[in-house]
Amino acid sequence: MGCVVIGNLDLITPTVTMFFLLCYSGVNLSCFLLDLLDAPSWRPRWKFHHWLLSLLGALLCVVIMFLISWLFTVVSLALASLIYYYVSIKGKAGDWGDGFKSAYFQLALRSLRSLGAKQVHPKNWYPIPLIFCRPWGKLPENVPCHPKLADFANCMKKKGRGMSIFVNILDGDYHECAEDAKEACKQLDTYINYKNCEGVAEIVVATNMTEGFRGIVQTMGLGNLKPNIVVVRYPEIWRRENLKEIPTRFVGIINDCIVANKAVVIVKGLDEWPNEYQRQYGSIDLYWIVRDGGLMLLLSQLLLTKESFESCKIQVFCIAEEDSDAESLKADVKKFLYDLRLQAEVIVITIKSWDVEGGSQQDDSIETFNDARKRVASYLAELKEAAKREGTPLMADGKAVVVDEQQVEKFLYTTLKLNTTILRYSRMAAVVLVSLPPPPINHPAYCYMEYMDLLVGNVQRLLMVRGYRRDVVTLFT
Repeated sequence: MGCVVIGNLDLITPTVTMFFLLCYSGVNLSCFLLDLLDAPSWRPRWKFHHWLLSLLGALLCVVIMFLISWLFTVVSLALASLIYYYVSIKGKAGDWGDGFKSAYFQLALRSLRSLGAKQVHPKNWYPIPLIFCRPWGKLPENVPCHPKLADFANCMKKKGRGMSIFVNILDGDYHECAEDAKEACKQLDTYINYKNCEGVAEIVVATNMTEGFRGIVQTMGLGNLKPNIVVVRYPEIWRRENLKEIPTRFVGIINDCIVANKAVVIVKGLDEWPNEYQRQYGSIDLYWIVRDGGLMLLLSQLLLTKESFESCKIQVFCIAEEDSDAESLKADVKKFLYDLRLQAEVIVITIKSWDVEGGSQQDDSIETFNDARKRVASYLAELKEAAKREGTPLMADGKAVVVDEQQVEKFLYTTLKLNTTILRYSRMAAVVLVSLPPPPINHPAYCYMEYMDLLVGNVQRLLMVRGYRRDVVTLFT
């Protein structure tokens, strides 16, 4: 109707010609892409076909369009682009392919091969978090993941760039649970898209949670695109809900990550984790106890890139021996941070100042320590009674354990002292990061959970970080 209303054949002819030429160039471009990328579905009947012919045909069509009228050409290309954009969004039900998808696939394959299998240089290191969505199984059935996990995953990326893998494990037989797994994967994918998080959803069916997680940390990912950090929320409900299987599962996850050479980040206080609109003030405090390749420092810097934490400052706490030179240690750490191009305030705490407590705080600490010691003693007494009754060695978590009660008490005391220090210096901190102590060999998982409960007690937001056998930050040289 528009062409009829124009009433001028000289205007109608170039318009129609443009769209015919666009159609021919589109066909030639499709043939060029499919032939160049060796798509399996490309089987032309014309046996003398070559991708150069298609490319030449597409270029000739565009050149002729400009020779006819550059103004009509620009308008036609703009209209064709709008139509392509509309079809790409609304045309999901259409039965057609997309040559560009083949190009993306080949580009991804070549990029993956170019990355290789060797470890990337620290300057090119990116965090690829593996988000374990429901490790403790206490979310409502229609909730695929903790609502704040995606917010935390975005905080581990600079400007939101990077890949996250959200995984969940369904207990049961694969043949029986296959359809349930597909539906759960759709729900989890919807959650990721809703949170605007760059990531993929994976559902694994396994006989139990432990075997499923071991399979995931061994096989998930390809080459250097394998996840390098496992993120789990801290099981704050285990004592309240009397979930006796959680300590074993918790220790198993950490040990599996150590064996698989994956870093671990355990998030305590996930319910209070801020979203992108909740601005935080104060400090991001690091209790850097063991060498972790700089992962804790890097995570603190990544937090500062988010709007919610950009007003915070970083404080690094170093715990030193009483007879050590605190000023010398402080100068060394400052020099190290300067060489890493990291801005942070360094605070050295000696053992002497660490042991000095206020009156009421000391009373609370002693009471907390005695309560934990009583619970551990009661648990060990049950183990000993069961071993005596059955005439077997001391068993816990399905394996033999050797418990040195003095060593258990030492661990309890050490973790409580560290918690007391955190509460004294970092009670108002926006986030606290602390090195995650590895589970002691041959200690029951229940004892390790008691250590962790003492460590995280009364801290609003705490990240327990364990690096792996490589550096993730480098000096300026």
